[in-house]
Amino acid sequence: MNLSTSFRLQLHDVIAFVGAGGKTTAMFRLAEELVTQGKKIIVTTTTKLGADQVETWHAVSLQYDASNEFIVRVREALQTNLQILIVSDDLPDNKVSGVSTEFIDELAASKIADVILYEADGARMLPFKAPASHEPVVASSTMLLVPVIGISALGLSLDDAHVHRADRVARLAGAQMGDPVTPLMVARVLAHSDGGVKNKPEAARVIALVNQVEDDAQLSSAREIAHLLLGYNSIDAVAIGAVKNAEPIRETHRRVAAIVLAAGAGTRMIGQVKQLLPWRGKTLIENAIDIAAKSIANETLVVLGARAEEIRAVIRNAPARVVLNRDWQVGHSTSIRAGLNALSKKIDAAIFINADQPLLTSEVVNAVIQRYRETDAGIVTPEYAGKRGSPVLFDRRYFQELSNLQGEEGGREVLLKYPAERVQFTDARLGSDVDTIEEYNELT
Repeated sequence: MNLSTSFRLQLHDVIAFVGAGGKTTAMFRLAEELVTQGKKIIVTTTTKLGADQVETWHAVSLQYDASNEFIVRVREALQTNLQILIVSDDLPDNKVSGVSTEFIDELAASKIADVILYEADGARMLPFKAPASHEPVVASSTMLLVPVIGISALGLSLDDAHVHRADRVARLAGAQMGDPVTPLMVARVLAHSDGGVKNKPEAARVIALVNQVEDDAQLSSAREIAHLLLGYNSIDAVAIGAVKNAEPIRETHRRVAAIVLAAGAGTRMIGQVKQLLPWRGKTLIENAIDIAAKSIANETLVVLGARAEEIRAVIRNAPARVVLNRDWQVGHSTSIRAGLNALSKKIDAAIFINADQPLLTSEVVNAVIQRYRETDAGIVTPEYAGKRGSPVLFDRRYFQELSNLQGEEGGREVLLKYPAERVQFTDARLGSDVDTIEEYNELT
């Protein structure tokens, strides 16, 4: 996956890179991607850039000045060039200075560039940092803030030889100087209002970038950091990868809700409450909730309708939030709508689990979510022995269309209209559902 896909860039985005562990490389890599896509971009800094880094990036360079005419020069340069680098005076230690936040705001308002990228702090080439009192220098027009951490920081001693401003990291993380750097320490600092999201404009999105991830052990640690970060409302998503690689992003972690659909009356069950049928020491509804709760989904909801109070009494202590669908008799679409309406705006995707699919496993749910992380696809569906089945994951981009379904319409109507990523399973029984007593007896 490339950076622009992972970041879900929008036209006229203004992106600030902060933190440590490869943010300059990430910024220039993203710039290269956007130029390849034919986008007109501006790259700059509100602090300093290494002169050698500037020299290796092949772009038209403009010397910044604060005159009213300078933006006219930028506009003219973009008429004949896809990429413009704006820097200012040469500084000691082989550095160059950049522009003011007011100028970035002026550039953003002019909309002369498709995307503006800038670096907003420094890190002395170390993999982890906390900002000083004077940084990061973030423009109010910033729409995406990208805090960066190098995975190589894990296990290093929390001291100034390995971590930039180690004393500030210790304070924000509740750690002691000399402690080894841990995923929890990283997450606490990146999500802290005085750490990775310091000076974030209120409306800006935040996607943390865990960089330098090359092997499976590092990937496992990065996933742990991502899981911890998504526990903070300040973080919208987490990208994991190595920006120097041909494919810079391996996974993008976004919040996924598991919605267990259990509102139907089960009219073919000869008077029995299908959701409460016994299943391996539990009931079908408890089994479905357990599958969802033990998966890597970030939260679990269960939608009830028919016989709701009886079912609620059985799942009172279950690890799921109950949503009541009072319109369940109207059809399946109302349960989908009830589940989606109950989600926080921080949820990026929903995976719908049927309560009457007893042989489903958490591993299936995890595989579907993992494919979403790897591809950022809008829809991911499992196939059992070549046959499409449930549970299906839908990204938020399809939530409104799902909410517009009527009567007995379900996700299948949306699924048939759009391409989907498919995850293959050889065991057809995993997708089996129970609609009749005969089918239930066969599975038991």
